[in-house]
Amino acid sequence: MKFSKFADKFETHSGISQLMHDLTDAVQPKRTRYMLGGGSPAHIPQVQQFFRNSMQKLLTDKRQFDQAVGNYDPPQGNSVFIEALARLLTQKFGWNLNRGNIALTHGSQQAFFSLFNLLAGDFSDGSRKKILLPMAPEYIGYRDVGLGKDIFESVIPSVEIIDELFFKYHINFDKITIHDDIGAICVSRPTNPSGNVLTDAEITKLAQLAREKKIPLIIDNAYGKPFPDIIYTDVKPYWDENCIICMSLSKLGMPGTRTGIVIGPEEVIQRITHINAVISLSPGGMGTAIATDLVQTGQILSISETFIQPFYREKMEFAVSMVRKYFTGLNAAVHVPEGAFFLWVWFKDLPISSHQLYQRLKERGVIIVPGNYFFFGLDRTHPHQNQCLRINHAQERNVVETAFQIIADEVGKVIGSSLQS
Repeated sequence: MKFSKFADKFETHSGISQLMHDLTDAVQPKRTRYMLGGGSPAHIPQVQQFFRNSMQKLLTDKRQFDQAVGNYDPPQGNSVFIEALARLLTQKFGWNLNRGNIALTHGSQQAFFSLFNLLAGDFSDGSRKKILLPMAPEYIGYRDVGLGKDIFESVIPSVEIIDELFFKYHINFDKITIHDDIGAICVSRPTNPSGNVLTDAEITKLAQLAREKKIPLIIDNAYGKPFPDIIYTDVKPYWDENCIICMSLSKLGMPGTRTGIVIGPEEVIQRITHINAVISLSPGGMGTAIATDLVQTGQILSISETFIQPFYREKMEFAVSMVRKYFTGLNAAVHVPEGAFFLWVWFKDLPISSHQLYQRLKERGVIIVPGNYFFFGLDRTHPHQNQCLRINHAQERNVVETAFQIIADEVGKVIGSSLQS
């Protein structure tokens, strides 16, 4: 059977597709696997109870249940949820939102597919534009979404060595030049994979650069403030009339509902709505049916602050203690974990590529994500893409500790073999 070139974008050899295959394969029965690779959130008991309570309320309310299960929402998404969210963010943060500033999607991955192909690629006037990523490494989920080739331009960060264990990336503003072929600036905050949280000053400067060039600043807020608030530094949520913020219910604890949230200028929201109508008629309604009460009451913010953020902070601190315990002597460093639920580990003496190490660890039952997938849109290879790993630390302590032992053993073996040869 023959397919058009459009099908080439979805071949199983693409990075995110292959990794998702490995993650799915790893949870099959009769396998011992240590799942430190994906972005699935933990099941936090207190938070899960809020979801169960909302679901129980939905089941006992015939009208709401019939609406959630038996009717299409509008292409923009559930209007009650959208209005409640606009009201909450306006009251709490002064964002001056109305229902025209918010659209829902089938998860934030679909939101980025739509946004990047709206703002970059080939245009009808013959021009071609790109998305500027001001600080590599950036989220693996971006790299394959462009329908055209080479829609990203990335900038290598400066690296600050904090001490013997920690380092930190910073945006190198001296290296950023926004040419006329840039259609938007995009950052994740916290940055996936490194856990870097851009400061308020950095975000303000990026927003200013975007306004000067009359292009939007896109902020991937999947782990950020105000929810799910998986941030361990003192920063403020940001939005302005030239900004597009992408959020979701996934890292709150509901990835299965595939509920993405796009907040932006009305002209952007209108186009996202049109794409929803063509691709899927409307976004799914179950996530909003569960979460509407949490938004209307403001509990979505208090849950994030009281349960979600402390839960992942404790996980992060334990993972760092495992680095100190098992990676000593391997010349390893960790990016300062300021947010999300990953450690970005730099093995400075790794004699093989991060992808080769990934394959070796997979054979031993440990699933991580190699650093090579996070460096794209560059005109040269960066050493960190072959020396760094992204490790999800949201699993149970015994799983994390055993996986770290195996990683340390495997890295020690390849370094030892290299020295002997």
